[in-house]
Amino acid sequence: MNHPIFDQVIERKGTNSVKWDLNEKLFGHEDVLPMWVADMDFMVPNEVIDAIKERLDHRIFGYTIYPTSLADSIMTWMKKRHQWDIRPDWISYSPGVVTAMAMAIGAFTSPGDKIAIQTPVYQPFFHIIERNKRQLVTIQNRLEDNQYQMDFEQLEKVLTPEVKMFILCNPHNPSGKVWTKDDLTRLGELCVKNGILLLSDDIHADIIIGDTSYTPIASISEEIREQTLTFIAPTKTFNLAGLQASSVIIPNRRLKVKFDHYQSNKGISHLNTLGMVGMEAAYVNGEDWFNDFLLYLKENIKTLTHFINENIPKLKVIQPDATYLVWIDAREFGLSDKDLQRLLTEKGKIGLEPGPKYGPGGEGFFRINLACPRTTLNEGLVRLKTAFEGL
Repeated sequence: MNHPIFDQVIERKGTNSVKWDLNEKLFGHEDVLPMWVADMDFMVPNEVIDAIKERLDHRIFGYTIYPTSLADSIMTWMKKRHQWDIRPDWISYSPGVVTAMAMAIGAFTSPGDKIAIQTPVYQPFFHIIERNKRQLVTIQNRLEDNQYQMDFEQLEKVLTPEVKMFILCNPHNPSGKVWTKDDLTRLGELCVKNGILLLSDDIHADIIIGDTSYTPIASISEEIREQTLTFIAPTKTFNLAGLQASSVIIPNRRLKVKFDHYQSNKGISHLNTLGMVGMEAAYVNGEDWFNDFLLYLKENIKTLTHFINENIPKLKVIQPDATYLVWIDAREFGLSDKDLQRLLTEKGKIGLEPGPKYGPGGEGFFRINLACPRTTLNEGLVRLKTAFEGL
């Protein structure tokens, strides 16, 4: 299948790119191929560029209000893609999902309070809990038949009224697991029963590539909805991370007022103009581009899986239900994480995310980003094979 937009290799070095301009600092080698951090190597939809250019042509960038069309674009997208009816007065805005989650921690918990997460999981969860002097509580997901499952035996023991907040990742990063509606219902009811506020990071929710449908946990019941903050953004979906624009869906009026006041008191009160323009344009006019991207991503995942099965069978690919990130199990090699990372960066010359960054259960794993042209992927696979040759 021909995908000229996504096959195009665009030079990103020299653009102050976290992904491409920090090789020496992060990996100790300039010639490492970076396939780690979660942004795409694809051009954004033309409709987004056109909307930003039109706004630039105005040539004045004064203080800006949120147009009603911005909330409308979010509501329409969530209804069409995920069958979730939300209201404009449920929506707050933030420069980013991690920023907004940190604001929620500050607004709704106090230093020393317990906050629970499931591991392995996106590493900023650890940072925003511990750096805000909250007590981290971890529950390790179970890996069964190469798929992650929630450990409800542990969840039921841990999720008591002493825990003030639970942070969910759905779809799950790094494994790409989309939690089932049954699992989410059971988890949500546990939080409701014990008075635990639920933060749900759903930033990868649009990028569904498997058979499991994504369910916003707040859509399951009124009781769960009233105790949940859902964090979304177009940044993963459309490669807009640098525009720094996200939204938080907070149906509970009391919680929303408290969140908005806390953000304002911390000096975070508005998105930048181009972030707003890019967000709205993506949600309104980016769907065709996004659907083509999903097809390309599925082909990349097939390419990776086939190559590893044929050439490095000791590696086990955790097949994702969602996201363009793939979690790979290297434990069969019996290497320490330090030796595994050394092989990847020094022998293979490929920069990947080491599993231990994701907490308990991440040892012996690594994460690779497949949101790249096929030529980049093929080069990365050759380097991956080189890393493990002779073992």
